[in-house]
Amino acid sequence: MQLSIKQTALRTITMEAQSIQGLTAYVTEDFERAVNAIANSPGRLVISGVGKSAVIAQKIVATLNSTGTPSIFMHAADAIHGDLGIVQQEDVVMIISKSGNSPEIEVLVPLIKNFGNILIAMVGNVDSYLAKQSDIVINTTVEQEACPNNLAPTTSTTAQLAMGDAIAVCLIELKGFTSDDFAKFHPGGMLGKKLYLRVSDIYQRNEKPAVSLHHSLKQIIIEITKKRLGATAVVDDAQTLQGIITDGDLRRMLEKNNVSENIQAQNIMSHHPKTISPDELAVNALDTMRRHEISQIVVVENGKYLGMIHLHDLLKEGFI
Repeated sequence: MQLSIKQTALRTITMEAQSIQGLTAYVTEDFERAVNAIANSPGRLVISGVGKSAVIAQKIVATLNSTGTPSIFMHAADAIHGDLGIVQQEDVVMIISKSGNSPEIEVLVPLIKNFGNILIAMVGNVDSYLAKQSDIVINTTVEQEACPNNLAPTTSTTAQLAMGDAIAVCLIELKGFTSDDFAKFHPGGMLGKKLYLRVSDIYQRNEKPAVSLHHSLKQIIIEITKKRLGATAVVDDAQTLQGIITDGDLRRMLEKNNVSENIQAQNIMSHHPKTISPDELAVNALDTMRRHEISQIVVVENGKYLGMIHLHDLLKEGFI
């Protein structure tokens, strides 16, 4: 009986989930030895493979490079035709294979062994040539491929990918790799902005609305309108922040009919505005604004008023 599309998809996902769960039995002393060998190597991690395993190897290389472990991909077939020069004396080599008996790998392994590099096998057959010739074996055996013919690499490559991620995360922990380190390797795109763009990069582009404690209602309205940030800071003669007046504060005052020619900034300002340091990440400014449901946040340093960030600034940067 032929399965429906939904049944086939659910069967595939279930089988792949089970293959990943099964890897917990293979996180052994050999796994720890592999992670420590990579972490302690003064060189790089060279990862090789053929077929679909080569594609997984490239993804693992990308993950490791972006998280502080220098890595490089070397296709097993190309290695035996000149690319073996990629491997340097201090490098650790990891070969990924389901069978461990591919012709290219059987040619490559003795060459790596002859170089004297530590050889790690990530393999789905612990009785294979690759496993028996390697210094360290990471087992990624799966019971069956999700492919109905048990041929196309599916659960096996999923297991390899998950084990590669486990290695990468262990190395992140061992090396104390932080979000600041991560930002250095991801300067582009929204991810990079969230990790490196700071309040100081934004507020200086804006006008700096400010009134004194004794400024009149007319002066306040003119300042808010002129500077176009929907608010103005209230400062003393030393430019120390005293409060904030938003256009919302003005509307609420008008609704209460409390308008008088004698009104001054000190009479209508909010005394405890939300503030942020110029050294803070811009994404933290967004979090504060969202949490307190405000449209502006005042930038201060040691109590001194520096400027203001509006929600629209973060919208322009693509945070929203």
